[in-house]
Amino acid sequence: MYRDRSTVIRKIVIISALLLILGGGIFALHSVYTVRTVYVEGNVHYTEDEIKKIVMSGPLGNNSLYLSLKYRDRGIQDIPFVDVMNVSILAPDTIKITVYEKALAGYVKYLDTYMYFDKDGYVVESSGIRTQGVPQITGLTFNHIVLGEQLPVENPEVFAGIMDMTKLLNKYQLTADKIYFHSSGEITIYFGQIKVAMGSDNSHLEDKLQLLPGFLEQLEGKSGTLQMENYEEGKGKFTFKPDA
Repeated sequence: MYRDRSTVIRKIVIISALLLILGGGIFALHSVYTVRTVYVEGNVHYTEDEIKKIVMSGPLGNNSLYLSLKYRDRGIQDIPFVDVMNVSILAPDTIKITVYEKALAGYVKYLDTYMYFDKDGYVVESSGIRTQGVPQITGLTFNHIVLGEQLPVENPEVFAGIMDMTKLLNKYQLTADKIYFHSSGEITIYFGQIKVAMGSDNSHLEDKLQLLPGFLEQLEGKSGTLQMENYEEGKGKFTFKPDA
C-alpha cells in the first residue's frame, strides 16, 4: 500500500513538472513571439491599418508564429480585390504582411455598379466605389453580367488587348479615365478633357504610349483630341485638335 502511494505521488510530481515546463514554454513562446512591429506591402485598395486589422484578428492575432503559419501564401476568398496574403517573420516580434491583389484589367459600369474584370474578362469584383488607377472600358456589348463569369462579349479576344493596354499605361505611369474600344478596331483613351485617338494599328502601340506623357504635360488645361493614329518612327509628330 505504501509502495502504491509512493508511485501515485511520483506520478503526480512528474505530471506537475511536465505541466509546469509546458506552461512555461507556452508563456515564453507567447511573450517572445508577441508582435510589436508590423510592415505591410503590396496593398492598394486597403490602408495598412485595415490590413493589420484583417490579419491580426482573433485570440492569437498578435502571435507572429501563429500568423506566419495561418497566412503562408493563403488564398483569400472573402476580402474584395485581394487574392493572396502572406505573413513572414522578420524577428520574433516583427512581421511583414505581403498583400497580392487581383490583377484588374479594367471595369465596366452596370446598374450603377463598378464591375471589375481580369485579363481573361472574368468579373472578379463588384463595388459601389471606383478604384483609382483602373480604367473604365467602354465599347463592349453585353446584356448581362454574372460575378465570377466571363463578360459575355461577342469577341473574347478583346480582353487580351485590354490587359496589354492596361499594362502599358501602368508602365509609363499613365492614369486613363476611360478607354473606348470602337467596333471598327480603333481605340480612344480619355485623360480628363483630352481624348487620344490611337487608331487601329497596335503594332506601334507602345511607341505611342511612350511619347504620351510628354504630350499630356504640354496639353495640360486644354480640351480636345490628340490624333495619334499615324505613327512614323523617329518623327513623333501628331496633331492636336482643340474642341470647338
